[in-house]
Parts: sequence; C-alpha cells; structure tokens
Amino acid sequence: MKCMNRALSVVTLFLCAAVFSGSLSADIDVYEFQTEEQRQQYRGLIRELRCPKCQNQDIADSNAPIAKDMRREVHRMIQSGRNHEEIVDFMVERFGEFVSYRPKVMPETYLLWYGPWVLVVIGLLSIVAVARARKARRGNGQDKVKVSDADHQQVETLLKRYGDSPVDKASEEAQVAEDKSGLIAGQTNDKGESR
Repeated sequence: MKCMNRALSVVTLFLCAAVFSGSLSADIDVYEFQTEEQRQQYRGLIRELRCPKCQNQDIADSNAPIAKDMRREVHRMIQSGRNHEEIVDFMVERFGEFVSYRPKVMPETYLLWYGPWVLVVIGLLSIVAVARARKARRGNGQDKVKVSDADHQQVETLLKRYGDSPVDKASEEAQVAEDKSGLIAGQTNDKGESR
C-alpha cells in the first residue's frame, strides 16, 4: 500500500512538472553570425535597446513579440553591414527616443541628462545657505533669549519671596560676617581683655 501511494505521488509529480514546464519555457532566438565581432555587436545592441512594451526591460530579456521583432531586425541589419550608430538611429526613428537606454543629448533630453545634476547643485547650495545663516545667527547672538529689566526684576521678586535670591544671599552673608565681627569685638572689653 505504501509502495502504491509513493508511486502515485511520483507519477503525479512528474505529470505536474510536464504540464507546467511547457508554460515556463522561453523562446530562444538562435542567430548565426559570420564573425565573433558581429556576435558581440548583436549582444551589445540588444542590451542597449529597450523594449517599448515592457517599459524598463531591454530586448535581450523581453519575451514580448515586439522585442522578438526588434532582435530579428537588429540581426538582419548587422548581417547587412550596418554599424552600431546606424542601427540605434533606425530603432530610435522607428520607436522613439525611449527605446535607447542612452538617449542623445538634445533639447528634448536636457532634463533627463542635466536635471539630476541641477538638483544636486541646488541641494548643496541650500545646505551651505542654511549653515551660513545659522552661523551668522550664533555670531550675532540671535539664538540667545533677551531678557528685559522688568523680567529680571520679576524673577528677583519671586526669588526673594522664596528666599533663593542671589542678592538676598549676598546680603545675608554680609550680615553674618558683620555679626561675627561684632561678636568677636563684643567679647573683648575696652582693655582688650576677654570677658
């Protein structure tokens, strides 16, 4: 019984693998080239050209029908002797500047090429401006809180009420020192003798 269950499980596993492997298989383009240089040119071009349907995938990795057509066209153009720039120009003319991962520098692509650098420069200038403004505020004492004389008097009044005033303590210490000197003076009589 165990043997039949195990055999049934193995057969089921193989059937599932056979059914699902057909849907997972990818189409593989097989192209013949006259030289190794042409093969390298083909590999470089299909990695450089973007699939119009897949948005951000090159035509080498895309299984979309348009990517297959583009690979076939690249192969045909290489076989006919066209160079790298001619093939890219043809694809850009046919599908638009989007098809190239390295679009040409022209007014339509200035934002793409220079936009990130402009943002970096603006960010750095902002950081420098904020740092200078903080440094200037510290130098001018703008970060310090300014206390008016009325506020200072109010604080002194509250401190006196609770007996913690620095002015009050200073006067107390002076009074204590005076009392001590008076005691010492009072303990001696006019003749300088102690009582």
